[in-house]
Amino acid sequence: MEFREQIWPIKDRLYRLALRLVNDRAEAEDVVQEVMVKLWQQGKDLLLIKNMEAWCLRMTRNQALDKLKGGYRKRRTEITDNLPQFTVKDGPDQQLEWKDTYQQIRAIIQNLPENHRSVVQLRDIEGMSYQEIADALEMTMPQVKTNLFRARKALREALLKQSSYGL
Repeated sequence: MEFREQIWPIKDRLYRLALRLVNDRAEAEDVVQEVMVKLWQQGKDLLLIKNMEAWCLRMTRNQALDKLKGGYRKRRTEITDNLPQFTVKDGPDQQLEWKDTYQQIRAIIQNLPENHRSVVQLRDIEGMSYQEIADALEMTMPQVKTNLFRARKALREALLKQSSYGL
């Protein structure tokens, strides 16, 4: 197995997951760097891993949670990450409205419980299958579906509540 072929291509996905969990760019970069070092140190033992992507995502999640437990978390929001791309057809008003909606969604997602936030990140943002998520997060398929359902429901309710109060 070639490190560059198997692991390097998923580093951006690992970063996005870490960022979603620790909510700080520098901390997310540290998490991914620590995961990459651990993977590199495992060397030929990586050949024994059946699903490399799930393994890497699980390591990233665990490393990020360890950072949070250790009190390293900075409580600032990185709202500008992964902003949706606007087309030339979108006017300034539309762009501002999309940006505002996106920021509201990001804030709501950040306030979800960790297991809901992870499932939403991997399914709705990363586009992973239910089985891939179950493998990565060490959950059963019903747990993945339940967490996703509850996360989406909470997101929907929060958006409806916000829209009824001021939009």
